[in-house]
Amino acid sequence: MTKYLLTRLRQSLITLFLVSVVVFAGIRALPGDPALALAGEERSPEALAVIRESYGLNDNVVVQYGRFIGHALTGDLGTSSRTGLPVADAIGQALPVTLELAALSLLLAIVVGIGAGVVAAVRRGKPEEWLANAIALIGLSIPTFWLGIVLVLGFAIAVPVFAASGYVPFGTDPVDNLRRMVLPAIVLGSGLAAVVMRQTRAAMLDSLSADYVRTARAKGLSRGSVVGGHALRNSLVTVVTVLGLQLGHLISGAVVTEQIFVLPGFGKLTIDAVFTRDYATLQAVVLCTSAAYILINLLVDVVYSVIDPRIRLGGAR
Repeated sequence: MTKYLLTRLRQSLITLFLVSVVVFAGIRALPGDPALALAGEERSPEALAVIRESYGLNDNVVVQYGRFIGHALTGDLGTSSRTGLPVADAIGQALPVTLELAALSLLLAIVVGIGAGVVAAVRRGKPEEWLANAIALIGLSIPTFWLGIVLVLGFAIAVPVFAASGYVPFGTDPVDNLRRMVLPAIVLGSGLAAVVMRQTRAAMLDSLSADYVRTARAKGLSRGSVVGGHALRNSLVTVVTVLGLQLGHLISGAVVTEQIFVLPGFGKLTIDAVFTRDYATLQAVVLCTSAAYILINLLVDVVYSVIDPRIRLGGAR
């Protein structure tokens, strides 16, 4: 187990290094001069020269990259040209909002998606399967922005059960926090739940027709033990893969949902950085998003090894 984890950790660190190079190069390949964006209305040659010297823009690319990595390792992600505040502080305020939204959306997808997928596979050809497939098709087909507007009109305006916008930290008021986060979580998690349902159903159908399941039934095991302890566990490798990939998508792809519900999360921070050409913030946001993807993939590998020890033994060689 230790050897397997060390191997995956080494691969993740190499990937993170390569990602940092791509992010650094990609930001500098954007059109426009960062000094002009930082200068604002004061664009005299003297002011531009001072800005380039202050931010090290006159140094060669290798020196700039070394400085960028050195500061990032100490938690210094630069200063926002839009607000003048440290980028790390802005990310520290926005990231918890997006993480909570992603966690609630993932919880919804796991409960609804896996539950509906198991029912659809066990009750194949029955009305339960048709209903589950219909709901999954609806979840995949409805645009996020349309669903968000409909939920706001229905459950925040017509029947004011939930709040339509804004954010309150969970530690400040848990009830008000959930009132503001349930609708965004439904919007963001509905599509993922549909994907998880379809993948769970397909994997369960394969498992239920396997020899080991027929053997378990022949041994007289209960239906719940056969479905949950044998078929579902062996189907979870596929499901975990989908969840791992989609969790990274939830963190980085919550832009539309956060705009609809006016949540001060990672997506809104990214949009503001793009529109104002805040290069330091944009660079830090992309780097943090990439690191989140890498961390999630590492955690998925660990979960693989717990679900199926064969993967752990094969990956350690």
